[in-house]
Amino acid sequence: MKRIGNTTARFITFVLVLLITLTPRSVFASGDEPGSAIIKGKVLTNHGTPIIYATITIKENNRTVLTDEEGFFAFRNMHAGTYSLIVSSSGFGTATKVVEVQEKETSVISITIETGITELAEVTVNSGRRKFYRVSSESVARMPLKNLENPQVYNTITASLLQEQVITQFDDALKNAPGIDKLWSSTGRGSDGAAYFSLRGFSVQPSMINGVAGLTNGGLDPANIERIEVIKGPSGTLFGSSLVSFGGLINLQTKRPYDTTGGEISYTGGGFGLNRLTTDINSPLNASKTALFRLNTAYHAEGSFQDAGFRKSLFIAPSFSFKANEKLSFLLNTEFYQSESTNPLMLFLNRTRKLNATTVNELKVDFNRSFTSNDITIKTPTVNLFGQMTYKFNSIWTSQTNISRSTRKSDGYYSYVMYILPGDSLLNRYVSNQNATGYSTSFQQNFMGDFYVGKMRNRMVAGIDVLHLSAQNNSSAYVLFDTVNAIRSDSKYTQLNKAALDNRFAQNNNPTRNTTNSYTYSAYISNVLNITDQLMAMMSVRLDRFDNKGTLTHRTNTIAGAFAQTAVSPKFGLVYQILKDKVSLFGNYMNGFRNVNTVTQPDGSVSNFKPQQANQWEGGVKAELLNRKITASLSYYNIYVTNITRPDPSRAGFTIQDGNMSSRGFEADISANPLPGLNLIAGYSFNKSLNDKTDAASNGRRPVTAGPEQLMNLWASYQFVQGKLKGWGIGFGGNHASENIITNNSVNGLFTIPAYTVAHSTLFYNAASFRIALKVDNVFNERYFKGWTTVEPQLPRRVSANISFRF
Repeated sequence: MKRIGNTTARFITFVLVLLITLTPRSVFASGDEPGSAIIKGKVLTNHGTPIIYATITIKENNRTVLTDEEGFFAFRNMHAGTYSLIVSSSGFGTATKVVEVQEKETSVISITIETGITELAEVTVNSGRRKFYRVSSESVARMPLKNLENPQVYNTITASLLQEQVITQFDDALKNAPGIDKLWSSTGRGSDGAAYFSLRGFSVQPSMINGVAGLTNGGLDPANIERIEVIKGPSGTLFGSSLVSFGGLINLQTKRPYDTTGGEISYTGGGFGLNRLTTDINSPLNASKTALFRLNTAYHAEGSFQDAGFRKSLFIAPSFSFKANEKLSFLLNTEFYQSESTNPLMLFLNRTRKLNATTVNELKVDFNRSFTSNDITIKTPTVNLFGQMTYKFNSIWTSQTNISRSTRKSDGYYSYVMYILPGDSLLNRYVSNQNATGYSTSFQQNFMGDFYVGKMRNRMVAGIDVLHLSAQNNSSAYVLFDTVNAIRSDSKYTQLNKAALDNRFAQNNNPTRNTTNSYTYSAYISNVLNITDQLMAMMSVRLDRFDNKGTLTHRTNTIAGAFAQTAVSPKFGLVYQILKDKVSLFGNYMNGFRNVNTVTQPDGSVSNFKPQQANQWEGGVKAELLNRKITASLSYYNIYVTNITRPDPSRAGFTIQDGNMSSRGFEADISANPLPGLNLIAGYSFNKSLNDKTDAASNGRRPVTAGPEQLMNLWASYQFVQGKLKGWGIGFGGNHASENIITNNSVNGLFTIPAYTVAHSTLFYNAASFRIALKVDNVFNERYFKGWTTVEPQLPRRVSANISFRF
């Protein structure tokens, strides 16, 4: 939308007045309902593993609930008294906990079921139940909200799924979410971030850890990941604009300490020089178990299927939690990542003339060649720090304070190859000596409430968010090293090496030196209102102030590009559970925005533009059936982006802001455990994106950020749960993508990457204290590619083996 219309403005005003009206009334409320008490808590093994879907029965009144996917449970509307809670779960037996509750109070308890390591393995490893269940997440709504209660679509990828698939690279983990596809790998360039993916027609990067900023200039290591959350659609209301996309966002939830001693050591070795060693060690630090420590580490070394290429990294992630008392707790998570690698081969297509080759086969390139050498490397060290303080005022209100700080660096040579000359047979090799450092600092304060107004339940979050992004760039300009033949052998092919580059850049005494700074200040409020027990309405709004301090060029001591913008982002949703806690219909209106730089026009005037706006309408159904043995979601979305800047067709060189584009599609996701030992996940997506009015060369065409129109993912595994083969299992699945148009405009024409189907399989055995697995990636050795105006060959068949020891 170009601006906030009168109707929308009145609606936002109504929402704000309603939410503000509700807040003071809740402050004086003393419980979930007048005179009610609450029993809530968590069920764990003595090894700290949550017991999901355990049955908890109150002996005195026969009330029964199930623990959720994180082991939590709650009994509401209780009267004062003493109760016996009986806990039972398949494979664990039973346990009893006696708790005394007072009127108008909340009793928080923890129930631990003692198990030995053998029993733990029997239950958590060999039970074969719900291993891939798409867990609910409170990060999505920034408040505790079950998936069936949330009008927004999101997918979670759990650590247990990553372990079964023997995932050693973060990018491969995202193949388990529907509707997301990699565009290109991380380059290591300053401020370029992690890999890029297409999501609902727009490019997106993983840029958030535990719901706040967590940035990198290189890859990510999966060793410290508890789950990955792919949150769909423009999410500006709760997540702003600096770190997210109109298609959604990718958030990583890290592993956290638990209150018993335990851990795991794992080694994976495989083709193309793969060697990976990980450790996960956890221990309480005091007898009362209020201070807990966990350490995750990973050493990774890997070669390439090409004539050159490698990646080596070291990852260390200590985390510490401290419970000061029943109300106050702290969490500190740190990640230290050191990586050195060559650049992955990406053939950059020409961007100024008609392409001669329009398919991969027409390029006639031998993709076993890398066009680089193993001594041309780039280092991307990263440090991410995350701190959280949680304070529970009472049974209604909780305060959560989050602070994060990240430092990321690019140090070394970045090289790429590009078709410049006519004929598409010669490649120019360009190199830059990268020396760049980026910083992010984030402060977030949330107040979360759960209260009743009359008989209507309200769950609310109100918060502020401050984000500072800065970068120092001392990198060189890009230098043309040489031109080599892409099709035939060329004597110059091996001349690109570190010694030659050191000599070339020793003559370059004029590196880029600039500094950038930006600040974002935001306030938001969101409320989920239970109109009835089965009908819920979400109303949210965000006020965002973006202040770009511009770019300071040290050579001239001048600042350019400074500007400030204000944006308002609303979000509304409805959920109706046609079958309580089983099937829900949902619909949402969601908004996202993107700040737009000022432009100096040819006549010297400066144009200040408004933020781009993306508005999504979405509807669908979510289901959790047969005691959550089957979970599914189906949805249709329509995203429309306005305020896009584009060249003025009537005045050469001028920029105007009247462009728009659209993206719409369908997504389906299912996770099932239909039989003991049988688990599967499957997904399908269709996306139709269009440049409605951007630049003349792209109008009416599919954006190259959109990726393939159709994507499918599948993973199924079966594990024997009894008999002589108990503990043995097999998994099989893969991904399909339709053809992908990676260049699409009237100047260059079309370049299309072919459709592909890639299969993977694994054979594994789980014992009481160890696990072994054999993994085959790309079983049928499919030749396939990714791209985004680039052509990047993907991994051929590889066999790897894993062994893990638990203690």
